[in-house]
Amino acid sequence: MPGPCKDGSDGTGRSTVSLYTSACRPSRQEQQMAGRNLKQRIGAGEQIIGANVGMTHTLDQLKKVVESGQFDFLWVDGQHSAFSEERLVAFCDKADTVDADVVFRIKHTYHSYLVGNLLDLGPAGIEVPQVETEGTVEEAVDFFYYPQQGMRSWGGGARRKVSEVGDDRLQYAAWWNNYGVLMIQLESIPAVTGARTLAIAGVDCLSFGPNDLMYSIEAHPHHPFRDVDDCVRHVVDQLEDSETMVCFRNHAREDRGKYVDMGVTVFLESPDL
Repeated sequence: MPGPCKDGSDGTGRSTVSLYTSACRPSRQEQQMAGRNLKQRIGAGEQIIGANVGMTHTLDQLKKVVESGQFDFLWVDGQHSAFSEERLVAFCDKADTVDADVVFRIKHTYHSYLVGNLLDLGPAGIEVPQVETEGTVEEAVDFFYYPQQGMRSWGGGARRKVSEVGDDRLQYAAWWNNYGVLMIQLESIPAVTGARTLAIAGVDCLSFGPNDLMYSIEAHPHHPFRDVDDCVRHVVDQLEDSETMVCFRNHAREDRGKYVDMGVTVFLESPDL
């Protein structure tokens, strides 16, 4: 493994200290100039911060979040929040105006077969909640990526950057397969213990749902994992030699350092702007 960098990382982008200064986290503008997209930055182990926003956010509010320089993408919920396809298109249009990637959490685990249809509405990424089986992950991967990596169907005028990349079938498919971000959410003891089997090719992050995970921990009183942090440490350890990274919902910026020390590289935080 590479030695520590001057910015406090280990050479892969994973921070080895709890300090998370701007020196450790290149700005969004610097990364754009370097030509690295969100998927590539996540895969490189950089510290990535997503902003937890709502579909009701106005363009001015989204602009403020993006221009703060504190966040690398926008995360929006479709699992516990009301949404429609038209509303998702409108939200992604606003995000596109400020050149921000949107990661959208879908309504239900069993809707993973709809991943491609939802991507046609504008998100740059998808999070699938409450995943426990490799079969669900395989289905999500199949419908997330275009052939020959997956089986996503061709079409959709609202797709991310289609007007910029172009509507050539093979060109856009190749671009998307190296751009889109797929997150699989772990919210139970079975999911955590089987994390390595869920981190298949095509999955960029295994993310945590701490509240539902606590229900599962409470239902397994004799399990060695007694809290969410135990689960995070286990998953980070299981993915040490994997290309899949770990995402955690710390919400408050001041709580980030503890999880940086554990090896988490992707965070979801609530903007305080």
